[in-house]
Amino acid sequence: MGIVLRRMPGVTRWAKWSWKAIAVLPGAGDASWQMLQSDAGVSDYHAATLPLELHGSDAEAYLHGLSTEVPCVYVVLRDSDEGEHPLDVTLVTASPYEAQDYADSSEEIVEKVPMPDGLIAWVRDFAQKHYHEERFKKRRRDKTDIGAVEDGIGDARIAQMADVYRSPVKAKKERLQ
Repeated sequence: MGIVLRRMPGVTRWAKWSWKAIAVLPGAGDASWQMLQSDAGVSDYHAATLPLELHGSDAEAYLHGLSTEVPCVYVVLRDSDEGEHPLDVTLVTASPYEAQDYADSSEEIVEKVPMPDGLIAWVRDFAQKHYHEERFKKRRRDKTDIGAVEDGIGDARIAQMADVYRSPVKAKKERLQ
């Protein structure tokens, strides 16, 4: 899956450039920051090519993502300290749940990118094949009698010489006498 990033001039004096993931290219070849086009200070780069892995256990998440008005894949980016490029493309996923996990850490940048039609069909077919609805299981109370007398007080490993409910002040007075 090829990842296309757009570089635009920043809108504040603190950010020289603004970066945004704008497209994915299914079946793209290897690329490392290959410029696709440049016009009026706005440049598009084929930044990286990563595999889009689907897992059967995430089928519910894929179906949830496909049910949105515009189905999307999520591109996870990290700031890069080394090299000439400011971002590392870390992951591409079709799971909104996995994308949320990355967004919660605030270490990564998560961008939503619309899925192409062919990719929608592929993800939908995979999710429908692997989705198994779980039956609702009502929890039942255990049969423990909660009104029963306590069979032990305190920690059984600690020997108790007196009543465990006595107040510390009273215990102090007893020691003084």
